[in-house]
Amino acid sequence: MTTAQTQELDVQPSPLALLLLGREADPRSERGVECPGDLPSPSDPDLVERARAAKEKLGDKVFVLGHHYQRDEVVQFADVTGDSFKLAKDAAARPQAEYIVFCGVHFMAESADILTGDDQKVVLPDLAAGCSMADMATAEQVAECWDVLTEAGISDRVVPVSYMNSSADIKAFTGRHGGTICTSSNAKRALDWAFEQGEQVLFLPDQHLGRNTAVRDLGMSLEDCVLYNPHKPNGGLTAQELRDAKMILWRGHCSVHGRFSLDSVNDVRERIPGVNVLVHPECRHEVVAAADYVGSTEYIIKTLEAAPAGSKWAIGTELNLVRRLANRFAPEGKEVVFLDKTVCFCSTMNRIDLPHLVWALESLAEGNLVNRIEVDKETEQFAKLALERMLALP
Repeated sequence: MTTAQTQELDVQPSPLALLLLGREADPRSERGVECPGDLPSPSDPDLVERARAAKEKLGDKVFVLGHHYQRDEVVQFADVTGDSFKLAKDAAARPQAEYIVFCGVHFMAESADILTGDDQKVVLPDLAAGCSMADMATAEQVAECWDVLTEAGISDRVVPVSYMNSSADIKAFTGRHGGTICTSSNAKRALDWAFEQGEQVLFLPDQHLGRNTAVRDLGMSLEDCVLYNPHKPNGGLTAQELRDAKMILWRGHCSVHGRFSLDSVNDVRERIPGVNVLVHPECRHEVVAAADYVGSTEYIIKTLEAAPAGSKWAIGTELNLVRRLANRFAPEGKEVVFLDKTVCFCSTMNRIDLPHLVWALESLAEGNLVNRIEVDKETEQFAKLALERMLALP
């Protein structure tokens, strides 16, 4: 369709389309489009030595965090590895570090900035390392949703619970409205707490984690859950449907975990007799229901650590981690394979590569602060309140 045709039809490019085209930036979105600075070439044979030298020069002034989904070339320089919340807490426990270099994605760096001291500076090596799931819930959309719940007469009995994989704005909304944050490992505890505070839950932004936790862990039925679509009037739901629901799930998902299907599970069981299927709770409900084990990234790692030699495992999570686990446990006689035949990396997580890390470390070593992630004070105040409610969960 030509520009003239779109104008004739009064069709305007959406903000998301403009972001994807690199023609516009939204500072309140997880997705960035710029990466300032002259990056070293990926073919530079000295990249590893340059990273090591810059990190050594910075000494205790820098603390490098590496998410489990990062590339091996980046993880080798991490002082600690873990999931997003563990890493944010690790950063907060290192007040002597002036710079926190977060090898992860934007919302993770925001959480680190919220939890660390005012004198600490959080750096994201590539500002375009966002999260498609976090992008699926904007502050404006969630505010509109709350208006819909208010009009339906239920906002006073709805407690928001937001997944860690959300922007600082969404965490702040949650804090303002009496809610809490959760991770994939404590979602049940968070929901138990929420239902003690109110009668219904608005779960943001991952529908699958919310649905799986409600049905698997809390004993609800699928009918207790409704799906709020921010792109439809009133979320595509009637006021009565909203009133009757126990779980109001936001229409968001992880682009990696959402790819796994029931066919993936059935196929791997046929190909590898006796295989154990272990998946992340961000997977679709039918995948989780068909799996043998379900849990967070940390749970997946601990399960494989405890597995007997000779056991076989098909893992439904990001491919960088699965490959790392396969290599780690092969000497112990454990077979670890990716659940799906299709290769699926987290494309935004993979934006943090060795050239970006080298550029960030060398810039800091030269006294140039780059790619700082800084949450404004009001947002930080309410987001931290929601995070503190999570930390206080029994």
